[in-house]
Amino acid sequence: MGRWRFRGRVNDIPLKTKFMLIYLIGVLLPILVINLVFMGRMTDFIKEREKQNLEISMERARKDILDFIDGGVAVSHALNTDKTLYEKMDRIYSGPVDFYETFDEQLRNRVTSYIPVNNQILRIGIYTTNPTIVPGGNYHMINDEVKGSEWYRIWSSSSDPVVVAAYRASQATNRANTEPYFSVIEKMDYYDSYNTFDKLLRIDIDLSKIYDVIVRERDYLDLYLVNGNDEIIVSADSGYRQDTSVGYPKLELSAEDREKGVESVVIGNAKYVKGWRLIGIPQGTRLSKAMFDMRLFVGMLVAAITLFTSIFIFVMLRSYHYRVKRLSRHMQKVTNEKFDLINIDEGRDEIGGLIRNFNMMTARINALINNVYKLEIQQKSLEAERVRAELNFLQSQMNPHFLFNTLNAILVVCTKKNYSDVTDIIKNLSKLLRRLLRWKEDLVTLEEEIRFIDMYLKIEKFRFRDKFEYVFDIEEAALHYTIPKMSIQPLVENACKHGIQAVQGNGLVTVKARVEDGRLRIVISDNGKGIKPEQLREMLLTVRSENTSGNSIGIRNVYRRFELYYNDQVRFNIDSKPGQGTKVCIEIPVKRLQHQGG
Repeated sequence: MGRWRFRGRVNDIPLKTKFMLIYLIGVLLPILVINLVFMGRMTDFIKEREKQNLEISMERARKDILDFIDGGVAVSHALNTDKTLYEKMDRIYSGPVDFYETFDEQLRNRVTSYIPVNNQILRIGIYTTNPTIVPGGNYHMINDEVKGSEWYRIWSSSSDPVVVAAYRASQATNRANTEPYFSVIEKMDYYDSYNTFDKLLRIDIDLSKIYDVIVRERDYLDLYLVNGNDEIIVSADSGYRQDTSVGYPKLELSAEDREKGVESVVIGNAKYVKGWRLIGIPQGTRLSKAMFDMRLFVGMLVAAITLFTSIFIFVMLRSYHYRVKRLSRHMQKVTNEKFDLINIDEGRDEIGGLIRNFNMMTARINALINNVYKLEIQQKSLEAERVRAELNFLQSQMNPHFLFNTLNAILVVCTKKNYSDVTDIIKNLSKLLRRLLRWKEDLVTLEEEIRFIDMYLKIEKFRFRDKFEYVFDIEEAALHYTIPKMSIQPLVENACKHGIQAVQGNGLVTVKARVEDGRLRIVISDNGKGIKPEQLREMLLTVRSENTSGNSIGIRNVYRRFELYYNDQVRFNIDSKPGQGTKVCIEIPVKRLQHQGG
């Protein structure tokens, strides 16, 4: 009982409400649930992807910076093991001239040759206590000014053989400003035999290269290169440009930075980079943008799917509801003895079946209501029309009989008078008229149509005398295909009347027929005056229009007959140029044509 009660309640729900419930519960709710689950999974995927991108970015920047430092250390070791350089730097020179000669021969390019290969190296300097060396270029004296410098202090306070130091020093041109330096410092003590004088090697690394690496990763991270004292040596915002400060700022992380998550990685395991780290703070805007783009995409996808399903349900509901309403209204008319048919596209579904059955029922009821009197009146009217048609037929038979008798009488007179030209023309005219009267079918072979055109052209030839010639170029295979009768003759008549008649010289009308690429191709051409482009466009529009008035009615009738027989599979084209003649081309698929044996 409960099940039947539920079914009864469902049956009480209107169709429009049922479709709406089906749409909300069966379509829209699953779409929303699926997209919410999809959005959650995509959020996790985006976070995981961004985490991997951050790790890749940190490792890429760390490796590039370490390569810059290792390259400087490698050059430092190469120079530190250069025995010739030791020998020249430890030698006592007799004077500046003696040093300059050695400088030109051995020292000028000995240091600078490493810079083009290692483009991260800004400059290389060798410092010595040898008083006979003239300072200049890459060679300097260790004097009080050098000993008081920041880099010398950092080196002297370290016990490591190689020191990587970051410091600031005053500019030579403007002592009020300082500029940053990043140097690899190493004492030259590789050969014990050349230790007469102290020698220091300082290689300055171009901080702009490191800055470019940090800026390159800014889409992912805000990177900070810090030393063992947590001083920011290079960052995207500070620590590399010239200013008036004497030191580097300390790295201080705010609570907001800590919430984003701080990534830290050591630059390398070598002793000379001990304490150097690369600190990365993720760009919250990148993750937010990725999440926003994902939500926007999902939102647009949901909107598109919802819109599509809504339109689809609306179309389905309208089709169903509209036909049911029409059926209901016509049923009410039947109760008022109005047996109107439902004139709509009923469709092939169940509703369409109901409408068809309703139309059949009302038609039968309407036929039964018609009484015998009405049927008798209709039969008498039909009988009268039949008698009238027979009378017209008998009358039409009399007229050709009279015409043929007249032509025969003229033919006898012309034969007696030996008017051979007139005799031939009358014979052709007689044959042409008999052919027209004997053609009962609307379809004839191309061969019969050509014979008919030949008789017509002979008459025109007699009319115009030597003004024009005509040529038939018909392929044997095309002769036995059937086409609508009198479909080519109007085109040939136009060629004679409008093309050849209007020119001064000799005219030529050509009729060609071929079977090419599975199509029967018929071409009627002349060398007449041609058609102007604007007239040709107007003619083509008239031919293809539904308007039965105006010019080019003959051509339009030909086109319409082909179109009725072969639908849109016939190709009909007119090509004409003023002074060059006109060509009309008709192409019909042979599969649509009948073929009579031959």
